[in-house]
Amino acid sequence: MKIKHVFSAFAISTAVFFSGLASAADEVYVNAKGVTLAGYDAVAYFTEDAAVKGSDKYSASYENATYYFSTKAHQDLFEENPSKYAPQYGGYCAYGAALGKKFDVNGKAFEIVDGKLYVNKNKKVYGIWSKEKSENIETANNEWPEIEAVAVKDL
Repeated sequence: MKIKHVFSAFAISTAVFFSGLASAADEVYVNAKGVTLAGYDAVAYFTEDAAVKGSDKYSASYENATYYFSTKAHQDLFEENPSKYAPQYGGYCAYGAALGKKFDVNGKAFEIVDGKLYVNKNKKVYGIWSKEKSENIETANNEWPEIEAVAVKDL
């Protein structure tokens, strides 16, 4: 009888563990190649206030995503302090997070607010998000813990 309980506990633990792994893939937005921010340089958003396309020649991994950079200097800056440059909400659309959803991004629609990078699906969505930016950030900050580990298909 004890063996049956041990086996049941093991089976449940294993199922919970693997279900966590399955959803972990959706905690950070990446394309089919595992690249986040649609390949745009995360550091350039801060240093150049521009969406600058990165290159696979300069890359770094952080939190299950590959980041591309336009220069070796940007790659080095990122590697020194990746959390400083990583986007909020796992790189998903900031407006989508405020709606309790996970939308992909094109890398061109962004804003730095209080030293944090927020990206949006596209410039049209960014326009909507920015009209009530503070409220949307507050709402997304409350929503994100609830949706972070939920698979995109389940939202």
